[in-house]
Amino acid sequence: MLILCCFSNFIQIMNYQGKKAAFFTLGCKLNFSETSTIAHTLEEVGFEKVDFEEKADLYVINTCSVTNSGDRNSRNIIRRAVRNNPDAMVVVVGCYAQLKPGEIGHIEGVDLVLGTQEKFHIPAWLGDLQKREVTEVHTTRLANIKDYHRSFSWGDRTRSFLKIQDGCDYYCSFCTIPYARGKSRNDTIENTIAEAAKAVSKGYKEVILTGVNIGDFGKSTGENFLDLLLALEKVEGLHRLRLGSIEPNLLKDEIIQLAAESEVIMPHFHIPLQAGSDEVLSLMKRKYSVGLFAERIHRIRELAPHAFIGVDVIAGTNGETEELFQESYDFINSLEVSQLHAFPYSERSGTQALKIPWKVPVEERKNRTQKYINLSEKKLRAFYERNLGTEARVLFEEQTQGSLMEGFTENYIRVEAPYNPDAINQLIRVKLNSILPNGNVRGTIVV
Repeated sequence: MLILCCFSNFIQIMNYQGKKAAFFTLGCKLNFSETSTIAHTLEEVGFEKVDFEEKADLYVINTCSVTNSGDRNSRNIIRRAVRNNPDAMVVVVGCYAQLKPGEIGHIEGVDLVLGTQEKFHIPAWLGDLQKREVTEVHTTRLANIKDYHRSFSWGDRTRSFLKIQDGCDYYCSFCTIPYARGKSRNDTIENTIAEAAKAVSKGYKEVILTGVNIGDFGKSTGENFLDLLLALEKVEGLHRLRLGSIEPNLLKDEIIQLAAESEVIMPHFHIPLQAGSDEVLSLMKRKYSVGLFAERIHRIRELAPHAFIGVDVIAGTNGETEELFQESYDFINSLEVSQLHAFPYSERSGTQALKIPWKVPVEERKNRTQKYINLSEKKLRAFYERNLGTEARVLFEEQTQGSLMEGFTENYIRVEAPYNPDAINQLIRVKLNSILPNGNVRGTIVV
């Protein structure tokens, strides 16, 4: 309460009119959503948002700490901000800031490191924008991270990322996110619907639901994810709703059936598997079996044969022998999924996975990841080929190089067509003709 009170009083006094702020987001769509909200909060107190490569008075870096590369990329971006303008105030937020604030504090030029709760009140910490002699760190202990902050992205794309949930109670053995974001929590359905309506009022036709564990929605309010979807379907002016990543044990039949029958919820599923072996899933402390996962895929194909199904998988986690990897690869290969998001396992300090004795060499992790990537490319092409010759509605969102524009079909096929400014942010019927060398599909607008 003290911070909020100070924040309220502070913005009445300080005015940053004429000052410029630049932002950089690493990691997930949830971070993207939250950065957008932070940026608009700063615009309200006078800042002008500028490109990150411009000379700004304030740089805000929203970091990721899912992997070692996330930490490393975050540090590189922080140093880039300092180089852009050594006299600017540099503020670092996000999961890396919550988990390892001391590590960030040793980077020369960083002024403020703000934790999971503090990042939404940046104006309260800025003062006169003078560089700090010593980096200030403001974080909240994990047990006290309880606040829920609404956010949705706007002003950057033709699709809006709507945050519906934060935190996680699962504590998988390889993951640090519960330590960075706290327990699972959410706003009410009523308030979430109001946020979706705000996004639509700003001209968005498509909203993507995001969070740490969106299927857990309702845990802190006594509601549930299915009822949220039913309510979101009725938001006036919302043409498309996409589900973010949802755990297979929380992807109930009712949700699949609703998505298959809905004109608003898109036939597009993103389901984390992480490993196609029950033994490895057990080591990861995941809450499902490969049998349950296969059932979810088969159910989707039964009810929505044309649906896009993306799958997350981790290669080379501790305890994954060559035999277990092959078991996982064969299982995934047997599934009718559309694409894999494959990552090599990355050790994270403080996680239980570090206690698992069998360690896969880093080079072998990369080799296994590449095998998954190759499999993904094969499956994605096969999925695209099955859709050639059909017609679909595409939401065109940007101009690509030259005279082309691109967008996505209902079932998440990336389509290119001749550029037409009148088609941007419009749902246009397109015939899917052929697969281009870059992997996208060439489309022809149906008159």
